[in-house]
Amino acid sequence: MDDWAQIRILRNEGMSIRKIASTVGCAKKTVERALASNTPPSYKQRVPRKTAFDEFELDVRAVLDDVPDLPATVLAQRVGWTGSMSWFRENVRRIRPEYMPKDPVDVLDHKAGQQIQCDLMFPDDGITNDMGVPAKFPVLVMVSSYSRFMAACVLPTKTTGDLVSGMWMLLHDRFQVVPQHLLWDHESGIGNKRLVDQVVGFSGTLGLRVRQAPPRDPETKGIVERHNEYLQTSFFPGRRFTDPIDAQAQLDSWIDSIANKRIHATLKQRPVDRWAADKEAMSALPPYAPQTGLRRQVRLPRNYYVSVDSNRYSVSPAAIGKIVTIFVELHRVVITDSAGVIVADHRRVWGKNERVKLFVCGVDFL
Repeated sequence: MDDWAQIRILRNEGMSIRKIASTVGCAKKTVERALASNTPPSYKQRVPRKTAFDEFELDVRAVLDDVPDLPATVLAQRVGWTGSMSWFRENVRRIRPEYMPKDPVDVLDHKAGQQIQCDLMFPDDGITNDMGVPAKFPVLVMVSSYSRFMAACVLPTKTTGDLVSGMWMLLHDRFQVVPQHLLWDHESGIGNKRLVDQVVGFSGTLGLRVRQAPPRDPETKGIVERHNEYLQTSFFPGRRFTDPIDAQAQLDSWIDSIANKRIHATLKQRPVDRWAADKEAMSALPPYAPQTGLRRQVRLPRNYYVSVDSNRYSVSPAAIGKIVTIFVELHRVVITDSAGVIVADHRRVWGKNERVKLFVCGVDFL
C-alpha cells in the first residue's frame, strides 16, 4: 500500500510514469495499475517477526527519555543487553532521534499551498452528547500554515475511521482543495512510527503526503496548537450546545465570521485575505472520495443487534445468521448484507450504552 500511495503522490506532483517507476523501484506496468486504481491494494496481514531487541526496547526508551545522548555501550549495560553489540547499536540509532532535543532557533518558512497542520483539542467543559450529557468529544482542528485559514469539526471518537472522515469532510467542504501535505503529531489513530493503512490509502487517493512532527518538537506544529488555545479561550468558554450538531453549527459560524476574518497578530493580515493565494497553490479535490469511516464484517446474531462505540443498533431479522457489513460514518451507521442490500440505516448515536431500534415496514424491531 505504501508504494501505491507514493506512486499517486509523485504523479500528482507532476512526475512522469518512467521516472516514478525508477524512483519507487518497480515496473512501469505496476505504476500504471496503481494510477488506474481508485482504492489501495489489500494484502493479508503479516505477523511481525520478533527480534531479540524487542524485549529490551521499552527499557531502552525509558533510559533515552531521561538521557537522550547516552552512549550505546553504556545503554546496553543499563538494560542488561548481552547480545550482538552491532545489532543493539543499529536499533538504538533507529529510535534515538525521537528523544533528541531540537534546535530552538530553527525558523520555519511556510509556502503557499504547502501544508495544513492537524491536531485534536478537547474543550475543558466538554460538548453535550445526544443524551444531553457533557462528553469529552475531540475537535479536529486544521490550519493552513501559510494563510492561517482554519477549519474544525467535532468528532465522536479519535479512532482512525473518524479521523479520516473528519479530514475528508474539512478538505472537501471547508478548504475545497488539497495541500501538498498534512502535518500531524504521533496521534495513535494516524500512526506511530508508520502511518496506519487507512491513512496511507487516504493520502494515496488524494495525492498528498501525511507527515508526522518529530517527538519533542512542539514548534513544528505550533501553528495549529496556538489555534487550539485560541478556540479554548475565545470560542468555547460560556457557550451552551444542545447536541454535537449544534456545536458544529456554532463552530462553523464563529470560524467564518471571527477566526478567519480577524487581523492575525503575526501576519498583520486577515487569514481569509491570504487564503486566495494559498488556495490557488493547492491541488484540486480528486473526482472520487477516499475510503472513510469504519468498515467491518460480522455474522448477525440471533438478537439481531450490532455494536458500535458501545451502542447497539438493530438490524432486520431477515439477516440473522448471515454475514453483514457495518459502515460507520460520522453521523450514520449503515448495515448491508452480502449482496450489498441495506438491512439497517441508523443515525449514529453520539453517546454510550444506547440501544437504537430499526423501524421497517410498520414493524418496530426492539
